[in-house]
Amino acid sequence: MVEALRDARVVVTGAGGGIGAALARAFADRGARVVVNDLDAEAAHKVADGIGAAVVAGDASGVVPAARTALGGRVDIFCANAGVATGGGAEADDADWELAWDVNVMAHVRAARALLPEWLERGSGRFVSTVSAAGLLTMIGAAPYSVTKHGALAFAEWLSLTYRHRGIAVHAVCPQGVRTAMLDAAGPAGDLVLAPNAIEPEDVAKAVLDGIAQERFLILPHPEVAGYYAARAAEPERWLGGMNKLQRGYEDLRAKAGEQA
Repeated sequence: MVEALRDARVVVTGAGGGIGAALARAFADRGARVVVNDLDAEAAHKVADGIGAAVVAGDASGVVPAARTALGGRVDIFCANAGVATGGGAEADDADWELAWDVNVMAHVRAARALLPEWLERGSGRFVSTVSAAGLLTMIGAAPYSVTKHGALAFAEWLSLTYRHRGIAVHAVCPQGVRTAMLDAAGPAGDLVLAPNAIEPEDVAKAVLDGIAQERFLILPHPEVAGYYAARAAEPERWLGGMNKLQRGYEDLRAKAGEQA
């Protein structure tokens, strides 16, 4: 595994903190050449300085050309990790829905569009999509996030089934709670659903490296998600009933918070 990653040229978006920073460090520790991308240039430089990586700050949607140049003309592994956890439901503003769609789905599409000609020409390339268990299941209180993470999973599946015979490997990483700023911002829904079994970003990075070594499409840092996913498919009414119970608990938490405010 270490030998396979040595000198690999890796791009990680959203790598100024959290899962992205952990991925950048994990790849660098194994001898890869890494580009750290983040909208927050200061955070990106802080991570990069600690691991001897290059920085390409800015929007993840357009990072590929500059990252390719920084890596000497090629990209071997692209980690589409940047994401936004937009909350709300049908009432959420169009701008919130558009932001979630742009970052959680279209940034992946734009990266693949830029990478595929290079990868298909040489017959190799690896696309790692940080999806979330919400892409397999759903997340209460966060319709834009849930819907767009389903879209991210669907796009990763499409890439895999379309190009795997041409040397393109694809992985969909679907953790539940991870101790990051995104979890801190999730509010009562995060406290109820994600926080009890939250893991560290480094645990996700280890799961990703293990998944790459085993050439697994679906990478589940929380193994229990496989059972939830199977139950959702096999018994949708029962699964929806259980999720609705969580929703009612979430509404109770919000009501209590409102009473205390």
